[in-house]
Amino acid sequence: MRVFVAGGTGVIGRSLIPQLVAQGHHVTATTTNAGKLDVLRQLGAEAVVMDGLDAASVGEAVAAAEPDTIVNQMTGLSPTHGGKLNPRKADRYFEATNRLRSEGIDHLLAAAEATGVSHVVSQSHASFNGLREGGWVKSEEDPLEVVEGTKAVNYLEDVVLAAGGTVLRYGGFYGNGADEEQLKFVRKRLVPILGGGAGYSSFVHIDDAASATVLAVEQRVRGVFNIVDDEPAPFNEWLPYYAQCAGAKPPRRVPAWLARLLVGEMMVGMMTEGRGFSNAKAKRELGWELRYPSWRQGFAKELA
Repeated sequence: MRVFVAGGTGVIGRSLIPQLVAQGHHVTATTTNAGKLDVLRQLGAEAVVMDGLDAASVGEAVAAAEPDTIVNQMTGLSPTHGGKLNPRKADRYFEATNRLRSEGIDHLLAAAEATGVSHVVSQSHASFNGLREGGWVKSEEDPLEVVEGTKAVNYLEDVVLAAGGTVLRYGGFYGNGADEEQLKFVRKRLVPILGGGAGYSSFVHIDDAASATVLAVEQRVRGVFNIVDDEPAPFNEWLPYYAQCAGAKPPRRVPAWLARLLVGEMMVGMMTEGRGFSNAKAKRELGWELRYPSWRQGFAKELA
């Protein structure tokens, strides 16, 4: 197939493109930075500069590529967009990404309709943001919690599904440099366990996320899929193990009341009330097999 990957130089794009090419697909991938065109070419893609927030730019790039499928991997989390994450100013950090998840996805869907592309696959998010009610592990049928930084996720999912597309809710990425910032902070003991740390998270190795995306493209599935590993886990379990694998000292512990004063409600809510996700549907309907079924194996391998 001819596959158009919008946002090819992000962490998922850099793993996804080689996997698509290895399966024999012709890939056109985009970047906003002309200096990164060679990166895309080295991954095996035809490289194009595109501004996801410019309707004309998106329309021209899609029309020229003549794709069978469009895959949306656009984010704006680099330092040139939002700077470093400040938990008290999360909206600023996620501003560019939220615009891409609203204006950007609208431009891609309009381009798909204009060029007769019948299948759009889009990334979404499923790490700690399950609805904070009931059980600790959520399925695709459960709504997402609207938290700072993910306000545009529901909009993106609604419009992609309305267009008959596929939503892939990725867990927290790690591997191949996807968690460099987190690793840096953990090694400096700057990621404490807040409150009891009972809130859950779900993870996925970046290569496993890419392989699930290839399956979604090739099978032309529709609907929502949680792309996470087999073991959602609370912060007080996975974070000390992550630190241990990274050769760092155990994370400090900070009472919830004090953490609210220091970093605000977003981080406290995530660490004390976050909900993880089940991957049963993706494994059942996509035939997805994970190289790293648990973060336990993945952290040990990647952080050794």
